[in-house]
Amino acid sequence: MSTVHAYAAEKAKAPLGPFDISRRTPGPNDVQIDILYCGVCHSDIHQVRDEWGGAIFPMVPGHEIVGRITAVGDQVKNFKVGELAGVGCFVDSCRECAPCKSGEEQFCQNGMVGTYNGRDKEGQPTYGGYSTQIVVDEKYTLHVSEKLDLKGVAPLLCAGITTYSPLRHWKVGKGSKVAIVGLGGLGHMGVKFAASFGAEVTVLSTSAGKEEDAKKLGAHKFIVTKDPEQMKAAQGSFDFILNTISAQHDYNAYLTLLNVNGTMVVVGVPPEPSLVAAFSLIGGRKSLAGSLIGGIRETQEMLDYCADHNIVSEIEMIDIDKINESYERMMKNDVRYRFVIDIASLKK
Repeated sequence: MSTVHAYAAEKAKAPLGPFDISRRTPGPNDVQIDILYCGVCHSDIHQVRDEWGGAIFPMVPGHEIVGRITAVGDQVKNFKVGELAGVGCFVDSCRECAPCKSGEEQFCQNGMVGTYNGRDKEGQPTYGGYSTQIVVDEKYTLHVSEKLDLKGVAPLLCAGITTYSPLRHWKVGKGSKVAIVGLGGLGHMGVKFAASFGAEVTVLSTSAGKEEDAKKLGAHKFIVTKDPEQMKAAQGSFDFILNTISAQHDYNAYLTLLNVNGTMVVVGVPPEPSLVAAFSLIGGRKSLAGSLIGGIRETQEMLDYCADHNIVSEIEMIDIDKINESYERMMKNDVRYRFVIDIASLKK
């Protein structure tokens, strides 16, 4: 075991502060990573405030982790000391159920082990990337290319795969008319990927001031959702809608924008259930679906695609002592488009 510096919330809704944790000594199949950068996900806020229930405290958030390997177990085959590596939203799963065997560990029928706020197979709580080091089984560790700006790679481990996976699953590409609802940490990655795949991309946002950014990110069109005339004109326009909004909103208003046989996929998590009228679906044989991150294989595919196409997240770098302030700014949508912690500030 080794002692590692971290930042933790010691109880629900408490501010995060310095906190030392223990990391296991690397086992035969483990990879030890010195963390360089960790993205700040909106789910970190939900978890430290125990808004989804079942939170384990003290809690060290962070599941958008990139760093450099400092040690490997003697049975590790795919990673070497000195290489860059990443860790996403989970660090283990049962490995035996059908989803695990098919490479979709995020849907593990026995429950994936979260990178933080979970319990490992020994029953010990897991701690995330707001820390200087992490030890992970190589099967749940990801290769990171040296080609890209590592700071912008960190959010790909959640925001990236969360948007990449549904776009690939529903075969978005050339000829697809796609709308991205919301231009935040998730939405801006959805725009980048959908445009890169060759789709015609429209951003749907309440903020007219984001139009210039949307077009710089690759969007072809922009609709202000507060404008009834723009929304009416867009009815029946889209084959696919990626809904990234985590605030409460009306799904029905967006379902009207789908073409016949269109699909809206939800990746944001509003705090309360949303009512969906049957007529919003049956009128055009429309589908409402959901998607959750991606498996290890697909996440690696996404990272490789980003390296080949020079895709990273748009980020604002912060020192660890600004994390509580950053949470407050995120609640006000005051970030373009993802905070990333410079873990060197924690090492100081």
